[in-house]
Amino acid sequence: MGRVFSQEDGNLAVKPIITSTAKTYKDIDLTFSAKPSGDVYKKTDAEAVKQAIKNLLLTNYKEKPFQPYYGGDLNRFLFDLNTDFDEDDMQDRIAEAIIAYEPRVKLKRVEVTLLDDEHYVQVRINFQVVSTLENVEQNITLTRLR
Repeated sequence: MGRVFSQEDGNLAVKPIITSTAKTYKDIDLTFSAKPSGDVYKKTDAEAVKQAIKNLLLTNYKEKPFQPYYGGDLNRFLFDLNTDFDEDDMQDRIAEAIIAYEPRVKLKRVEVTLLDDEHYVQVRINFQVVSTLENVEQNITLTRLR
């Protein structure tokens, strides 16, 4: 009795089968707003990645169990003396955290504006979402409460 093969089975050594899948990033909206159906809203693609970056940067060292150096540890900068650091130190810390812990992002630029007298830091991050090749800009504001 003979075997039946598809045409592709006979050509596997000659021509590989190439597939591509579009990867969609999904996450729960951390505002936890309820839909009328009772479910929570979800964030997808660039919005999910932006939320993940914000959470990463606002996480202090030693807050995540078993990963003591996870996070941006940016709150430390808000409570240091103004002469102990500058914008370059914050830019380096942000870039290191994103490169190390967010594989869905290709980082392009980080800008930090420090307003000493107002206890205010404005962070602007430009990145590309890897799966969609979408360029995204995210602004994060850090303030110290008195």
